[in-house]
Amino acid sequence: GAAKAVGKVIPELNGKLTGMSLRVPTVDVSVVDLTVKLKTATTYEAISAAIKKASEGKLKGILGYTEDAVVSTDFLGDSRSSIFDSKAGILLSPQFVKLISWYDNECGY
Repeated sequence: GAAKAVGKVIPELNGKLTGMSLRVPTVDVSVVDLTVKLKTATTYEAISAAIKKASEGKLKGILGYTEDAVVSTDFLGDSRSSIFDSKAGILLSPQFVKLISWYDNECGY
């Protein structure tokens, strides 16, 4: 998409940026795109595993976790406060990560 085109037009930026487009065609469902700079290096798999463990343990019913290919309407009526989308995030570097999570504005409190 656009991120690849920027790298072709401005070679100095090639491989230094990424982009993601999300369409949320519902009135109730929203998506969080969280980009974080970490203090210590990690892997995306380690982050996903920690979130999955929390969603199955102490935060069960509050935090969700999915490995499915999903769209916004999949979360209509979901009462969990946040559902981590493990397929949508990306590790930009060992200390820089983008996480994606969904929630229903009307049901997920």
